[in-house]
Amino acid sequence: MKKRLTLDQKAVLAMKSAIRKLIERHKKTGLPLIVWENGKVARISPDSL
Repeated sequence: MKKRLTLDQKAVLAMKSAIRKLIERHKKTGLPLIVWENGKVARISPDSL
């Protein structure tokens, strides 16, 4: 029998999928990815993604 996912599990899967798509888009466009890291805004170059 197939196990049903909880709402929390579905939300986590949706968030991971959205993040994967966002990273792919930044790689294609060559734009840096802006993230919050250690209490500061950080830019990640598309080359290092």
